Amino acid sequence: MAGGTSVMALDSPALNLARQLNEAFIEVADKVSPAVVVIEVTEKVRDGEADGSWWDLLPPEDRPRHHRHGHGSRPEKVEGEGSGVVISEDGYILTNDHVVENADKIVVRFKDGRAYEGEIRGSDRESDIAVVKIKARGLTTAALGDSDATRVGEFVLAIGAPFALSYSVTVGHVSAKGRSFEGETRGYADQDFIQTDASINPGNSGGPLVNLYGEVIAINTMIEGMNTGIGFAVPINLAKRVKDHLIAEGKFTRSWIGIYIEELREYPEYKDLGKPLAPDTEDGVVVVGMTANGPAAKSDLRTGDVIISVEGKMVKTARELKDSIILQPPGHLLVLNVVRGRDRLAVRVRTEALPTDAGLEEARQQPDAESASPAYGLTVQAITKDLAEEYGVAPNSGVVVTAVESDSPADEKGIQPGDIITQINRQPVDSLKRFRQALKAADAKKGLMVNLISNGSTRMVILKDDGH
Repeated sequence: MAGGTSVMALDSPALNLARQLNEAFIEVADKVSPAVVVIEVTEKVRDGEADGSWWDLLPPEDRPRHHRHGHGSRPEKVEGEGSGVVISEDGYILTNDHVVENADKIVVRFKDGRAYEGEIRGSDRESDIAVVKIKARGLTTAALGDSDATRVGEFVLAIGAPFALSYSVTVGHVSAKGRSFEGETRGYADQDFIQTDASINPGNSGGPLVNLYGEVIAINTMIEGMNTGIGFAVPINLAKRVKDHLIAEGKFTRSWIGIYIEELREYPEYKDLGKPLAPDTEDGVVVVGMTANGPAAKSDLRTGDVIISVEGKMVKTARELKDSIILQPPGHLLVLNVVRGRDRLAVRVRTEALPTDAGLEEARQQPDAESASPAYGLTVQAITKDLAEEYGVAPNSGVVVTAVESDSPADEKGIQPGDIITQINRQPVDSLKRFRQALKAADAKKGLMVNLISNGSTRMVILKDDGH
């Protein structure tokens, strides 16, 4: 129609901006994909074991096309796929430990069709990070970003091989940072994750989560259910620290000092005591217990100390304290700045290698604790010679808990028969008389600070009369 206006000529600024964003996604995918690999793993299935792959978590109709070889109903081998990202031009590849653990054969495939046999250079089950090495030179590498600088809400791309569909690209956002999974089976309690709504599925594991600058900010690791839009990735800053040790040593050794901790700000009852732990301190981490014969127990650190900095760096949260310790080399003389009442002290603790899973579980099998007398649901006795022998403690070391009332404050805190109460509100209770005196002098509304020995380890808890 004469004099008409073309619709195409009326493109709005918003539409042009959308096209630019669309082009940005394409450019990032084109830039990073040459450094992304598909990792094919062949694993023998041992007698009496499932193969343990991602696929077994899915209904049969949702499993990818992979092949099992064998005779009869028992497979001898299982083949599965994961992803990885090239981090050096001479063939080092970052992936997940769970992708390659128990692998008998690894084949690494590139987008251009090249394939190489790979070997595990090192792996770390705790962080779920592994490094695979192939014999190659001149490879395209991915740029590794700074996950600490990543912001919630950023656009990200996940690149990998979900359901054996190689080089799939999905787009989403950084949904959250600092997600943790206390008590998960792979030992994730001492690290955090980046959460994303970019679609991640079985096969994406080990592949990169990339920002719009084309930088890898995390390694995709796990999902919360199928088709939920909730995925989790290991922050790249942690992966970088771990991979350096894996390449150099084949393993990553963490340190610990054997303490149980709580954040001062999260437990206001610490400030309600007649003698607050740290009356002039707002932030810090409270030492509420120590493992028997652990590094802290061999030092001048005490239960009730509030740690405010490590090596001069302030710590306000349990996560910050854990990170400042766990990344130190074993044998390092760590300087902790602590508040003890109104005193400020520098306490030195020599780190030790974190025990194995079995040793750590043994060290952790100690209850939390709380208080005493009928108001708190406890029955105690003086430590006689017979009781000292029965419970394996020294005479006159405190009073022994012989019974705990169900659903009482003591029960809720995990106090058990055999626990030895040594102090109440910092006063020794090495006899029944002193125990009764300490209870009488205490303000039930403010609570009791109870020090005790449980399974050979020291522990401190705050008890309050619940009024029952």
